[in-house]
Amino acid sequence: MHVGFILLNCDLGAEEYVVDELKQMSSVSNAYLTFGAYDIIAEIQTDNQDEFEKTVSAIRKLSRVVSTMTLNVINPE
Repeated sequence: MHVGFILLNCDLGAEEYVVDELKQMSSVSNAYLTFGAYDIIAEIQTDNQDEFEKTVSAIRKLSRVVSTMTLNVINPE
């Protein structure tokens, strides 16, 4: 299994819309609204790196997403 997190910034006022979109994606196991440098943190779980990259690409293309930072987990349990 491949696990990672994607930190998102989105348009002002679009946070709940983006979280709802993320929660509809099968590879997104959790999505949280946050205060601070990023608006949302999403946890991604896929079977392999290729699926992980496709999920990240799909998230980056969501409307109202301004920027992202991707964090890959090393050796998930």
